Amino acid sequence: MMALKNTWISVSAFLLLVVTLGNAQTIDSQKYVVNTASSERFPLASNENVASIVVDQDDFPGVVRVAGHLQNDLQKVTGILPTVFNGMAQTEDYLVIIGTLGKSAIIDQWAKEGKIDAARLQGKREKFTTQIVDNPMAGVQKALVIAGSDKRGTIYGIYDLSSQIGVSPWYFWADVPVRKQSELHVLPGVHTLGEPKVKYRGFFINDEAPALTGWVYERYGDFNAKFYEKVFELILRMKGNYLWPAMWPPRKFNVDDPQNAILADEYGIVMGTSHHEPLTRAHAEWNTSLGKWDYASNAKGLQEFWKGGMERMGDKETLVTIGMRGDGDEALSEETATDLLETIVKDQRKIIAEVTGKPAEETPQIWALYKEVQDYYDKGMRVPDDVTLLLCDDNWGNLRKLPGLDDAPRKGGYGIYYHFDYVGGPRNYKWLNTNQIERTWEQMHLAYEHGVDKVWIVNVGDIKPMEFPIQFFFDYAWDPDRWNADNLQDYYRIWANDVFGGIETDAIADIMKKYTKYNARRKHELIDPSTYSLIDYREADAIVENYKTLGRKAQGIYDQLPEEYKDAYYQLVLFQVLASANLNELYVAAAKNNWYAEQGRALTNEYANKVKALFDKDMELTDYYHNEMADGKWNHMMSQTHIGYKIWQEPKTNAIPETKTIDIPKTSDMGVAVEGSKEWWPNASDEAILPTFTSFENNTFYVDVFNRGTEPFNYKIKSKSDWIVFSQTKGSVDKQQRIEVNIDWEKAPKGTNKTFFTIKANKKSIPVYVQTNNVDIDGAKGFIEGNGFIAIDADHFSTTYEPEPFSWKVVDNLGKTGSSIISLPIKKGRVVLSETSPRVSYDVHFRTKGKVKVHVLFSPTINYATREGMYYGLSFDGEDPVRINYDSDPNIFNYNGKVPSNWHANVADNIKVITTEFEINDAGNHTLNYFRVDEGLVLQRIIIETENSQLKETYLGPPESFRAQ
Repeated sequence: MMALKNTWISVSAFLLLVVTLGNAQTIDSQKYVVNTASSERFPLASNENVASIVVDQDDFPGVVRVAGHLQNDLQKVTGILPTVFNGMAQTEDYLVIIGTLGKSAIIDQWAKEGKIDAARLQGKREKFTTQIVDNPMAGVQKALVIAGSDKRGTIYGIYDLSSQIGVSPWYFWADVPVRKQSELHVLPGVHTLGEPKVKYRGFFINDEAPALTGWVYERYGDFNAKFYEKVFELILRMKGNYLWPAMWPPRKFNVDDPQNAILADEYGIVMGTSHHEPLTRAHAEWNTSLGKWDYASNAKGLQEFWKGGMERMGDKETLVTIGMRGDGDEALSEETATDLLETIVKDQRKIIAEVTGKPAEETPQIWALYKEVQDYYDKGMRVPDDVTLLLCDDNWGNLRKLPGLDDAPRKGGYGIYYHFDYVGGPRNYKWLNTNQIERTWEQMHLAYEHGVDKVWIVNVGDIKPMEFPIQFFFDYAWDPDRWNADNLQDYYRIWANDVFGGIETDAIADIMKKYTKYNARRKHELIDPSTYSLIDYREADAIVENYKTLGRKAQGIYDQLPEEYKDAYYQLVLFQVLASANLNELYVAAAKNNWYAEQGRALTNEYANKVKALFDKDMELTDYYHNEMADGKWNHMMSQTHIGYKIWQEPKTNAIPETKTIDIPKTSDMGVAVEGSKEWWPNASDEAILPTFTSFENNTFYVDVFNRGTEPFNYKIKSKSDWIVFSQTKGSVDKQQRIEVNIDWEKAPKGTNKTFFTIKANKKSIPVYVQTNNVDIDGAKGFIEGNGFIAIDADHFSTTYEPEPFSWKVVDNLGKTGSSIISLPIKKGRVVLSETSPRVSYDVHFRTKGKVKVHVLFSPTINYATREGMYYGLSFDGEDPVRINYDSDPNIFNYNGKVPSNWHANVADNIKVITTEFEINDAGNHTLNYFRVDEGLVLQRIIIETENSQLKETYLGPPESFRAQ
């Protein structure tokens, strides 16, 4: 028997505890397990004793099984294996009682006696309560009672306690260590997460070769119950309940191991099949001996095939996919064969009713409006009201369709099929995590506000390395009202604290925030040497340096981490950062090699060698992940090819970018390149001119003095203008020297001026021209025109107008460069555009007048509504706003179904640009107003070009303009 003494704590210690608890919030809930004792608390573990566990052997087998997981979790934490009793044959001072209302005799008895409040659970879905009951029966001083409204409710309660004592859902899948603790005490009160707000919450294992497939074959031999037990446990620990299993041929969930389905049912995992696998049949079960996958010519064969799937399902909890797509994830036909598909659905429901012996509407079903299938729906095809309509994104995280805000509710409701991984155009993206939780939040919030709360399922590829966005997806699905634009950034910190035990929490959270932002700018598979500009805005160098800085920070934390955290940190954080940084540097190095080869720079061959070294480093990082990290546990998991894409499909092996080597003369030969130009001098025929220097921006630009030979040379810079400042004016060049140039504005002439300086070496004298604009900006307000344009990050507005009930929200970190803004509430939908519409305003200062182009940069949202267009408004100053259609591009069909004609570029660039022209009659201060018309638009940036624009086309665009306060 477990005998514990009550320990009272001082007032000061109690206050410290309160502060600690306030800062110890977990992702799921407030912390209710602490490390100090009191008479009111339940001693789960204390004085080298751990409370025993009691579970009714007549409860659900899955509950009994998971009670054993709690037993193991307590041992991981305390080092002591608690006893598990199947029933109340034993009494001890302190017991953990686990049971399901209506399945556990002791839970039902105590509910009847009023020791627990059954009303909190009766009629609820997937709800648990965890509470202390004092002196519940003879011989027991305190019981910690975990009671569930149903099987999953009880299981969630058990796993919630495991999470509270420090066992991460990712203890297996990401080797998150369990911190040893000897004192575990449960606070009084009724602890619960309530009911989930989304009914079915799950993921789809897909595109699982070669990574997950190789790992599974090596570790388990096949996709069998030993493998799926780990998957089921992960889903339930994250409080999910739904799975589409691995399906790449020849995956057959029910056939590969008959225990798969049995185990899923025991755990309470609701099984489904993907969008093109009707009536629980894996597509790989179909073969040519069964005839052609063509309902028009082989209806009987297909009906027998589907009937077999329903018979095999039995009474296992399943969401049955209905409908039909073509063989191998293709369209059913070239035309929209609505009549045929309606017949198929009608016949499938007959099969469901015949096999189950009950009306078809009593078996949960989904119809996935995936790719071309949405066109059937758009052209009027309907299914019975009990069927859940599974709406889909465009495979790139942008929702294609949502119910109208005023649509009548459907009995079957709506679901969303979302993607963190995809095989298809414009390119596969499978290798690393490129998903920002901010975009996931914004799109799924949009869905939830439109009434989509029946099914949320996300394609996660191999599971790894999507751990972070997967957990966010499940946490958000449980309670979409918990996370919003104001507190979303807290998720990084809370997650980092949970996973790494409070070590470097803020720093790790910042790394997660930055690497996901950097990776989301463009999928790794879409990057090539031409992606980032080598010459304008120092874009390519900035990309490389951003990643390198992040890599140094991430590596520094790794080097100082306790040994037990290093494997988890490597796979969840460090590998993602270092591998992404290396890939970006690889392509920039390849671009520089090719550029330098054209100019004959002596650095050319070094960059060819650098590309080879970076390519080898990619393999080294992967090799460490596979063979050394976690003692080789995750071999194969990073084997997805990712370098050298030419088409949508991946190359068979990583292909090193093309490089050039040149013969470098055994002499010295000076060349000069200036920022903002592809040319080099003295080869070029036009003048070497640096971008214009402006006084208020205080620009710095560079000149590269490079060698085209093997022998060093000395150079000197001569200038008659003492207000031109150089980082150095003479030196020796072995291969290359970068000279930074800026202006001493107190000495520089006022107004516009053009002069030059010369670079001399080896009897060559190359003039470099300097254009300056030294202007007085007194009285200027807002962002000032420079080099003929104004660039503004969306969240840097001057004022907002927010008539009730509207508000403008900044979604911090969402976007390619800064943060984004959205208009809420979503449920208000379209508003009539007028001067009194909700708006944000940006103060700007033009130095010229005339026509301007206002480029508005949005996240690539698709018009998900049935209404015509997707609108916003723009105006300058007090002029009437112009109504602009974001969705003006014609729709086309491609491999992702019906999408806007410029969709390919929008999702590849992760931005959509809409341009509108205005006339500015006077230079000086003005105000640009952006108005809400439709909900759902995500504004990232605004760039205004004047007629004198020197704006350069680059991937990220120019830095934000100078802002006068």
